[in-house]
Amino acid sequence: MNVPTPSDLKALSGRTLIALAALASLVLVALAGLVFPDSFAGVLLGIITSRSALGATLRLSVPIVFAALGGIFAEKSGVINIGLEGLLIISAFAAVLGTDLLVGDGEATQMMLFGGLAIGVLASTLLALLFAVVCIEFRADQIIAGLAVWLIALGLAPFASQVFYGGPNSKSVGTFDTITIPVLSEIPFFGAMFDATPTVYMMFVAVAASWFVLNRTSFGYWVRAAGENPKALDTVGVDVSRVRYAAVTLSGVLSGIGGGALALSIGQFSGNGPTMVNGKGFIAIVAYLFGNYNPIGALGSTMLFAGLDAVQLRLQLLESVTVPSSLVQTIPFVTVIVVLALVGKTRIPEAAGEHYDSGEDR
Repeated sequence: MNVPTPSDLKALSGRTLIALAALASLVLVALAGLVFPDSFAGVLLGIITSRSALGATLRLSVPIVFAALGGIFAEKSGVINIGLEGLLIISAFAAVLGTDLLVGDGEATQMMLFGGLAIGVLASTLLALLFAVVCIEFRADQIIAGLAVWLIALGLAPFASQVFYGGPNSKSVGTFDTITIPVLSEIPFFGAMFDATPTVYMMFVAVAASWFVLNRTSFGYWVRAAGENPKALDTVGVDVSRVRYAAVTLSGVLSGIGGGALALSIGQFSGNGPTMVNGKGFIAIVAYLFGNYNPIGALGSTMLFAGLDAVQLRLQLLESVTVPSSLVQTIPFVTVIVVLALVGKTRIPEAAGEHYDSGEDR
């Protein structure tokens, strides 16, 4: 039996270590849960393998995945958009307000909810476009501009809620119905994937479409070139600024879907503290970095974070679990910190964060 040497372990990437650690943890929990079904490991195994846990994981993944996809397009083009949290916040409020205005005194229909979602996307897109103008046209520091987007949304959305609803929380406007696919929805555990809200299906379509656009279309090549070698892209006659504007605007569209989906999955906007978004935009940044700017990788890492979040929510409801709820709530965030510490070799685009004027040095 060959025992790995320290040099062999050092050669493993951070992602490989995390994947092996996660797999080993699952195996240990499974074995302990099977041998001692009444123990904490048994309870945890029951939660992890439940259909409801997968359903909750998918619902919690939606806003993070959409924001991560938006972040990938922006950063791949050379614009670092850390304002994803702000885009989620503003779109969440706008989606609820838009739905409320469409409903009026009547009852919300699914079409009205999609209309509200579109309004949320519009609000997020406009804010992203403002961010793009400040960063591309006026060459502002992208990190500072991104923080400004977050802070503006963090203050504006609860203030607007106070104006329209008399408090930081809006009234309930309805939620998306579940779409059940016959036969497939009956599959044990994985059937939850086919018994979900429309935004969950949209998430999977968006991941596949984003991967295809980035890797199989001319626009995707332009986006990647704008972030890696903008001078070469400019040399062949493609306007780098336009590509970056398009990519950042697309990040606003995708983040808008995520924020609107989050609010309309609950049916209202909550503006207390960090708002209902509660750091999901920042987790999205970690997700696409961990996924190495790959939409599929971002989905996988998001499922990890969301899965842990779903588990901690279930654990808080169990009287048999004696672990303090405040400690349980930290599980997803501790995982994010561990991932950030271990994944140190993600290669960001060469020109990310750098300004470029089309035509310079040609």
